[in-house]
Amino acid sequence: MTMTMNTPPIVSQQDWNAAHEKMLVKEKATMRARDALSAERRRMPWTEVDKAYVFEGPDGKVSLLDLFEGRRQLIVYRAFFEPGVYGWPDHACRGCSLGADQVGHLAHLNARDTTLAYASRAPQEDIARLKQRMGWEMPWYTITDNFDKDFGVDEWHGHNVFIHDGNRIFRTYFINNRGDEALGTVWSYLDITPLGRQEVWEDSPEGYPQTPLYSWWNWHDNYDAGADKKWAEVSAAGEAAFRDKGNQ
Repeated sequence: MTMTMNTPPIVSQQDWNAAHEKMLVKEKATMRARDALSAERRRMPWTEVDKAYVFEGPDGKVSLLDLFEGRRQLIVYRAFFEPGVYGWPDHACRGCSLGADQVGHLAHLNARDTTLAYASRAPQEDIARLKQRMGWEMPWYTITDNFDKDFGVDEWHGHNVFIHDGNRIFRTYFINNRGDEALGTVWSYLDITPLGRQEVWEDSPEGYPQTPLYSWWNWHDNYDAGADKKWAEVSAAGEAAFRDKGNQ
């Protein structure tokens, strides 16, 4: 097949390498700017949630605090799956569904004391059927009150981020529209949480939980196995190399 579009020039490997190095400088600058933005996000003020929201889960009614599942941080994505949404009752919104397909394995988020939950207005029996059909694993709750309206997701999808201190819950961040579409990886989720990735290279306020880079990484079915001496050696060497290269 012959390409008819206006493609970039075809060059030698040497010229390609030079162009790549030039692009890499800008990419690294963007990465560091993103890290700085995440550090600023971790210093955003919090606002306390002062209403008792009620959701319907697989086992009955639950509170917003219950959605944390015992972890410290919670990310709630408002997915549109309900009567009136295109695709109902067989499918959720196409965009929300594409986003759900991007979600990485939840065990890695959970290992960072973070829970991801979806919420829609569809009944639980429909949500269970949809999850089974699409192969989705995330906990998914039914909104029963004004949670969606109060948190800016009654007319459009979005992620709200919360942290709790005992029974007190605080909203720490919100993202929707274009910023919302790229979420799904472990890193993109952790970067919007108040505690971040919780690794020692991050610029976080004093006292925030942090562990050495790589040391907490694991197979998703092995987080309950405890420390691994060999991995501790490998991860320590990897972190040393990371630091030697200037946190590239």
